[in-house]
Amino acid sequence: MNDLQPRERRAADTEQGQRRNLDHPPVPQPLPHPVVDTHCHLDVADGRTDLSPAAAIELAAEVGVTRIIQVGCDVEGSRWAVQAAHRWPTVLASVAIHPNDAARLGSALDDGLAEIERLAADDRVVGVGETGLDYFRTRDEAGQQIQKRSFAAHIALAKQYDRTLVIHDRDAHADILEVLDAEGLPDRIVMHCFSGDPDFARACLDRGAYLSFGGTVTFKNSTALRDALAITPLDRIVTETDAPYLTPEPFRGRPNASYLIPHTARRIADVLGADLETVCRALDTNATTAFGTLPPTPLPARV
Repeated sequence: MNDLQPRERRAADTEQGQRRNLDHPPVPQPLPHPVVDTHCHLDVADGRTDLSPAAAIELAAEVGVTRIIQVGCDVEGSRWAVQAAHRWPTVLASVAIHPNDAARLGSALDDGLAEIERLAADDRVVGVGETGLDYFRTRDEAGQQIQKRSFAAHIALAKQYDRTLVIHDRDAHADILEVLDAEGLPDRIVMHCFSGDPDFARACLDRGAYLSFGGTVTFKNSTALRDALAITPLDRIVTETDAPYLTPEPFRGRPNASYLIPHTARRIADVLGADLETVCRALDTNATTAFGTLPPTPLPARV
């Protein structure tokens, strides 16, 4: 198969807006034990990165990030995720229609969901997501109702195909829980880029969710998020990049990639007051459990 190339995504869907410095940060010290980047967008190329997917995978392996879950946000991106998972043995896929994309699709949502269902059956797919609710960008009632319908449909697919439900939640904590409770909980749930306080963390943990902490946990203004991390049991924590977005400190505002997870892992260890190797081993084990037994770390991919 020819090397997959990044694709354009709407700048309006990004978390940080346009970056002023597009230089990639230096490669950090490797981790003492392999970990999984549980949420990455290798396909995104909207002026933020010139790092090819193959190069990103190779750099990640050098620092101990040996598996990557490539997450689709629309039909095209979900197809790309599945193709990438078949192209590189260290990549697995999650497929979905992002809540903001669902609101934009409107009456065409059902056609999109039918394609996501087809893709969810692929044996390289481990997750359904990112799905959920986003009231930051979709503020009108009609759009939010479409998001809820899409979210419910994705929950059903996660159950049908025994995939992990990967939840995007932005400014919608209460409604996320309401929809989950109304539809019934899948066996495995990951709160992508967890953004709540300790109370919301407890509510998610009570429902069996894993909380995924990304670069935001390193941000200076993320005190409540670190408080949430501090009360989360070590066996319910996973980590991610959401690359090329949400680059951890001290490189916030520059392009993110899976090879930068060591900054986040080290901050997680600091907040928990735990040994870094112990934390990394837990992150690796938790990712495997959270996504329904991931394949073992393979030999380095030929990139």
